[in-house]
Amino acid sequence: MSASAEGETETSYTVLDFDDLEGWAEDDHLAALEVFRNTCGDMNDPDWRALCKLALATNDARGFFELLFRPVVISDGAEPLFTGYFEPELDGAPIRSGRYQYPIYAMPPEARLNRPWLSRRDILTSGVMEGRGLEIAWVDDPVELFFLQIQGSGRVRFPDGRHIRVGYGGSNGHDYRSIGKELVRRGLFNMHQVSAQVIKAWVRSNPMLGEELLFHNNSYVFFREVSEVPAEKGPLGAMNRSITTMRSIAVDPKYTPLGAPVWIEKKGETPLNRLMIAQDTGSAIKGAQRADIFYGTGDEAGRIAGGVKDPGRMVVLMPIQRAYAFAPDWVQ
Repeated sequence: MSASAEGETETSYTVLDFDDLEGWAEDDHLAALEVFRNTCGDMNDPDWRALCKLALATNDARGFFELLFRPVVISDGAEPLFTGYFEPELDGAPIRSGRYQYPIYAMPPEARLNRPWLSRRDILTSGVMEGRGLEIAWVDDPVELFFLQIQGSGRVRFPDGRHIRVGYGGSNGHDYRSIGKELVRRGLFNMHQVSAQVIKAWVRSNPMLGEELLFHNNSYVFFREVSEVPAEKGPLGAMNRSITTMRSIAVDPKYTPLGAPVWIEKKGETPLNRLMIAQDTGSAIKGAQRADIFYGTGDEAGRIAGGVKDPGRMVVLMPIQRAYAFAPDWVQ
């Protein structure tokens, strides 16, 4: 079955059997069920609320998913793409001093009222943010701060060993523009060469040109302190609940309901077949077959996540009646 609105790319829905999912039987379904339980109570639709009650009452995880869901491939015609993200950990201080010269800002009221608001360049060069007490912390590296904004959350390590955690607090309303694609457009790299590590190295090796390159992305992300989230838990996702390493993904909620289980079949150098839960979003995550896998916290997670750019397939597990509605002619 397919559906489209005027001016939009046609969206198609294909219902599968669980036997069609590569590696389904080998996965740890209970681990996925536990992550599903973390956020299913926040799903407002009656179908999902009923499933959440059943999820809390069972330990037969595989049976739960196979009995009450059907796998649905949702496609908008674009090629599938998996990337990775992580929670950065930056070095910083609560006040401006020494090497800590780059502020993590809370969102000013006028940025909420005027959409879009000022560009990244204007925010950082016009002085509009200064003297207003909007600084949550000061960090030592503007490049890491830029990538903190791309990730949307992170931790800041203070000199005395304390940590604070920051989460997404809003944006200036400008569309995200890829720095990697801009480097390719300028002929500096081929697309397959570009990664977060490559971008960081180039910007640091070319400070003046690098600053201008970062201004190419007009989008600017503000933060809020979320240190009430325990250190052993993941950062808050779009559902305002902690996300889980290698079980949470960011999706486009236009196609995939937040909180839904999603089976991923990621190809590439490190193939991955696993049941994930759609618990986050991202400004660069657009499309029915587009997902960002959460790889955890810290530098090693960032190294792995930054190298992920793989094809594959994502399959949304939908409540049975909803799956039938998408494809009424489907017969098991």
